[in-house]
Amino acid sequence: MHVHFLDPYQPRSSLIHQLDPRVKFVLALAFILAAALAPIGAWPVYVLLFSLVLSVELLSELGVGYVLKRSALALPFVLAALPVIVTVKGTPLAALPLGMFITLEGVERFTGIAAKSWLSVQMAIVLASSTSFPDLLVAMRAVKIPRLLVAIVGLMWRYLFVMADEAMRLMRAREARSGHPAQPGARVGGSLAWRARVTGGMAGNLFLRSFDRADRIYAAMVSRGYDGEVRTMPLAPLAPGQWLVLTIGLGMLALLVIGGFLFWG
Repeated sequence: MHVHFLDPYQPRSSLIHQLDPRVKFVLALAFILAAALAPIGAWPVYVLLFSLVLSVELLSELGVGYVLKRSALALPFVLAALPVIVTVKGTPLAALPLGMFITLEGVERFTGIAAKSWLSVQMAIVLASSTSFPDLLVAMRAVKIPRLLVAIVGLMWRYLFVMADEAMRLMRAREARSGHPAQPGARVGGSLAWRARVTGGMAGNLFLRSFDRADRIYAAMVSRGYDGEVRTMPLAPLAPGQWLVLTIGLGMLALLVIGGFLFWG
């Protein structure tokens, strides 16, 4: 059973959707690299990068709200960089216990890391939402990404659907075997420890069932000749218009990075 809600691809007829997957993949990687290389404190560069990704979102017809809502899910992971506000030496802004100080330079670095992560996630969401996953795998092989890495990514994505399918089977089985309270809104079940024990058992069962099913799927793939390579029809050469978009995009990103190092590096 195909679990559609896990697939981020949104079919549209936009200019971004019509771009060659190889061009989109290279430009997305270049954008993420440019965001990572931009110097800390180069706020005009961050604003220009945000303007660029915002323009891509509008051209993709996905909707700015669609991308922003999904990019917000990655922001909690930025908290891993929060200690830099006290570990980076600089101008003290506030005192903390144990003799630590929040510094201006630390806050600036944390804000820069958060901005870079947020921009990169937005571009990754646009890429995944405007390019089907098989096309992404083909694009990865076309730009000479190692076959083993592409195979790992492809299998990881496909087995994600297998695990979701098994989880839904377990949920249906639990619902079929569970009673309903006589009063609407009443809770069914035991204590918190009992619920944790049941959840742990379901998680273990899910792992075993997914592992067994994945093994059977892989055996079926091998019996049909799978050797880790994504085989497709030969790709057509890039059209002049695609080359133009690729050249302009890479040139703009290079200018942003160079300008950032010249003026704020």
